[in-house]
Amino acid sequence: MTAPLPRPRPRTLLALGAGLSMAAALALTGAGTATAGTASAAEAGSTTVTTAGHSFAATLNGKATFKAGSVTVTCTVSGSAPAAGSANNRIPDAPGNHNASGPVTNDINPPTFSSCTTSMPGVRAAVETSGTWTVSMQNGDPIVATLGMPAAGFKLTTSGLATCSVTAAPTGPATLPAVFTNGDADNPSQLTLTSAPAPVKVEGGFGCPTAAKTSAFSAVYDVTDVTDPASRVLVGE
Repeated sequence: MTAPLPRPRPRTLLALGAGLSMAAALALTGAGTATAGTASAAEAGSTTVTTAGHSFAATLNGKATFKAGSVTVTCTVSGSAPAAGSANNRIPDAPGNHNASGPVTNDINPPTFSSCTTSMPGVRAAVETSGTWTVSMQNGDPIVATLGMPAAGFKLTTSGLATCSVTAAPTGPATLPAVFTNGDADNPSQLTLTSAPAPVKVEGGFGCPTAAKTSAFSAVYDVTDVTDPASRVLVGE
C-alpha cells in the first residue's frame, strides 16, 4: 500500500551545513571551505526522513562533471544502490529517521561512475570509488544536504596523451555541499551538487593539472524508494 505523500510545511529553518553558492572556477590555493548557509547545532531545526526502514537508490539524472584546473571530466552513468548483505542505502528505522535538532545521516555504498570522457582530445578517463560514503539531510528551505566521501574514496585516472591521477579527499574524509528537493506524485526526489568543492591531489606528467588542490563536482541524482517504488523519499520536520 502506498502511503500518501506529506505536503512540505512552509516553515523556513536555518540550514545546518554549507550552501551551494560556490564559484565554478577551481581554487588553486587550497581546499575550499563552505560556509554559506551554515547554522550552529542550536539553530538547526528538526528533520525527519521517510519512509523509515526503506532502502533507496541514487541514479544520475543527466551528467556528472569534475573540473580540476583546465581539465573537465564528464560521466553520463553514475549511481549508488543497496547491496545484499549491506545496511547502506537504507533510511533508519524509527525513531532513528528523526533528529529533533539537526540532520539525519545515512551511510551509502560508494557511487559508481562510467561512460566518462575528458575535455582533452586523445585522453580517456576512468573513475574508481571505495569505502562507505554518507548523505546527510537537514530540513529547511532549502533542504540542505551533504555528500560525504571517505579518505581517498574517489580516484580518477586518465590515459592516452596525458596520464594523470586525481585522488579526492587525499588526507581525510571530505564533505560536499548539496541541496535535496522533495519529489511529488510525478517526480522523484533529487540531490543536487553544483560546483561542490573537494580537496584533491593530482599526480602525473605533461598535461596534468598538478597545481590543482581543489576540484569542482556537479551532478543531479534522482533519489528513489527501492522498497516501495510508488513511494517517495521525503525530508520534513
